[in-house]
Amino acid sequence: MKKVSCIFIVDDDPITVFGIKKMLKSVADCEDIQIFQNGKEAYDALAERQNLGKPIPEVIFLDINMPIMDGWDFLDEMINLNINEHVVINMITSSIDPLDYKKWSGFKDRCPYVLNFKNKPIFKIEPNDLGCITAAS
Repeated sequence: MKKVSCIFIVDDDPITVFGIKKMLKSVADCEDIQIFQNGKEAYDALAERQNLGKPIPEVIFLDINMPIMDGWDFLDEMINLNINEHVVINMITSSIDPLDYKKWSGFKDRCPYVLNFKNKPIFKIEPNDLGCITAAS
């Protein structure tokens, strides 16, 4: 089980949030799991943590489509914070639009963090979703 200091789940769908939290229990030891309904709430919490010198989340599960601030806007703003810590961001979506995957690919090229792309529903959290390096098969 991977020890993780902080995890953010940014998703407006309570069923997805419930599922991620349930799966995390079997793969991660984390006392600080924060839930946000939109990117703005998560961004504000992230910026506050950075300003106060609190631990930055090591892992973020980030929905693409949300009200107020979507996942793409959150990523843009997060990149501008110049966070130097290692962060794994799991983009999650129910979208079947190939443009979303293309947009993710563009972000991946300029994002200083590990950026994964996952389709909903999520059935399993893999070690690389938490930043664990696994041997190639």
